[in-house]
Amino acid sequence: MDTPGFLPIERLQSLIDTLNDDGFRCVAPQVRDGAILYDTLNHVRQLPRGVTQEQSNGRYRLHDSDSPRYFAWANGPQAIKPHTFAPREELWYAKVDDDGGLKFYQAPTETEPVAILGVRACDLAALALQDRHFLGDFPDPYYDARRKRLLLIAVNCTHSADTCFCAHTGDGPEVQSGYDLSLYETDRGYFVTAGSLPGEMLLHRLPLEPGDDTLFAAAREETRVSGERQQRRLPQGDLQALLFANLDHPRWQEVAERCLSCGNCTQVCPTCFCHSENEVPAISGTDTTHERQWDSCFSPGHSYIHGITLRKDTASRYRQWLTHKFGSWHEQYGRSGCVGCGRCIGWCPVGIDPTEELDAICNDGTGDRP
Repeated sequence: MDTPGFLPIERLQSLIDTLNDDGFRCVAPQVRDGAILYDTLNHVRQLPRGVTQEQSNGRYRLHDSDSPRYFAWANGPQAIKPHTFAPREELWYAKVDDDGGLKFYQAPTETEPVAILGVRACDLAALALQDRHFLGDFPDPYYDARRKRLLLIAVNCTHSADTCFCAHTGDGPEVQSGYDLSLYETDRGYFVTAGSLPGEMLLHRLPLEPGDDTLFAAAREETRVSGERQQRRLPQGDLQALLFANLDHPRWQEVAERCLSCGNCTQVCPTCFCHSENEVPAISGTDTTHERQWDSCFSPGHSYIHGITLRKDTASRYRQWLTHKFGSWHEQYGRSGCVGCGRCIGWCPVGIDPTEELDAICNDGTGDRP
């Protein structure tokens, strides 16, 4: 790779200003309530400068440091998903007309242009999976509208968390595709590379300097080393065949004794797409809206069919999640539904690690574990 142009750290604000001038609402990571969350960004000082993180089973903590970097952390509980597949949204609505009848209307799909700064490789891979689901043979108009107006500025990871295993799934820590701009962060600034025509047009408007070959090589090496440091692994072999051959394995019941069926893992997962649809009538009785909102295969209602809840216990719900995510996704999308971000491990209240559960079920616990 040729050495890209270099954006000094003191000129990072120019990127934000250019995005705003182009009509984008810039969204970027910021510290909110002890976590790194995406929110509207107007100034570089809102970014988490010098913030590092500690993640392990059921644990997530932020720490301050004297580092000048803004992206020296792996990920927070959010991914790109809320900006394409909204947590809650109106699909259509109905109103009583003057003659007492009902008229039905589709909810508008117009949406504002959004530029997300700080996207990670695992989340780009997850977005590609979401695209396959929502933009397949029958495209979802609401997802499609947001996706078309989304600009993605990725940052290559240099600080993998203990929960990360994106290198093993082949999805990180270096971004591969799906971005408009990608940044390699150093203490002095950013090497900037375009990955699309909109990204190329944006690149030429930034106050870039010639890049230093040695510094760029060091930046790429940091990303490579961050992948090598990841310790968690998925079991080897055909996970789909192994999982479906072990549907009665005693480990399902053992993990169910620890699992709270809270659904945290599915809420922070960047690829989960389960949802429910609900009617929300107005108190006036003259109109109602039909909404969809995120749901989880851990909720009792998810498997409710014609008066019967098919998955009544936690063991069957956890088995559904794991066998679908790591097994039958291969039939639907040609790969596993896991991109190795590790959020499900860090945000599980009791610290359940799917890589450990997969090892116990598929290898009878004989595989290497972290």
